[in-house]
Amino acid sequence: MIKIFNKSTNEFLGRISEDDLQFLVDNLEEEGLDDQDYFVRKETVEGFAEEGASGHLIEVLEGALGSTDAVEIRWEPD
Repeated sequence: MIKIFNKSTNEFLGRISEDDLQFLVDNLEEEGLDDQDYFVRKETVEGFAEEGASGHLIEVLEGALGSTDAVEIRWEPD
């Protein structure tokens, strides 16, 4: 399992599977090989269902966004 946090507040947002993490790696831009954070926009998350993201991943990311249009998240192994 992978833990997801709000990067700026360090708030724990939930756990996702290795497959969910791989989906993020495949669909979001990384700044480097060891990058463990992502900038996520609401419209990007809305398109993830069509791209094959799990319902759980979408739920965690929507929770991270809350009422904002974008959020930076980070991940770490559980």
